[in-house]
Amino acid sequence: MGFKVNDVVNGIRVIVCEDSDAASRTTADLIADQLRERPQSVLGLATGGTPLKTYENLIELHRDGQISFAEATSFNLDEYVGLSGDHPQSYRSFMNQTLFSKVDIAPERTHVPDGLASDVPAHCTAYEDSIQSHGGIDLQLLGIGHNGHIAFNEPGSSVDSRTRRVDLTDDTIEKNARFFDSPDEVPREAITMGIATILQAKKIVLLAIGSGKTAAIKSMLFGEVTDEVPASFLRQHVGVTVVLDAAAADGLFD
Repeated sequence: MGFKVNDVVNGIRVIVCEDSDAASRTTADLIADQLRERPQSVLGLATGGTPLKTYENLIELHRDGQISFAEATSFNLDEYVGLSGDHPQSYRSFMNQTLFSKVDIAPERTHVPDGLASDVPAHCTAYEDSIQSHGGIDLQLLGIGHNGHIAFNEPGSSVDSRTRRVDLTDDTIEKNARFFDSPDEVPREAITMGIATILQAKKIVLLAIGSGKTAAIKSMLFGEVTDEVPASFLRQHVGVTVVLDAAAADGLFD
């Protein structure tokens, strides 16, 4: 098929950038545009290595006076069960260190699931209710796992799934072990937004970097829409943009 740098593939807008820095800047610009358009935006945020440069770009835009988070609200996709918010490997700690403490968003406007919730099902319901009470997510940032997972919705996750406790696969535990002193320290469970929760966002931006994500992106864009590739459900949404670096896009559109 003929493919341009910015095109629509099976209903998904795909932007291919020359390298990871350009892809991260493009993703930051999409988030910045959302904040300029609606300063009161509700942002869905992701963790891990993929969005780090995107957050660095957002911090620079904020420091340059080009965007403000003062009226925004955020909801994170997930958190490890068993980790407190001040644990160095918790996603709350990650967000505080990499973004929240460096922009003008009030702590009370940032929401991350509570890994120490005493009643996890009740907490998950309350998290869903809080998203809805804020009017839903305006723009959701996603990464993608090597097996096609989004958030911690592993293969087999239902398109109707909501925020819930999930078991992490051995593959995901192995991939995340690099953030811990040993694989044994990686939690085996997490709280995650469900696929239905993600699909209710008004806009979705998925960032993928590196050749290791190519197979998952190919399955998402061109394969069957199936719970075996949770990211493929994004093709049911009308407002998805996928941002790739050249390595992630290599060979996809030949």
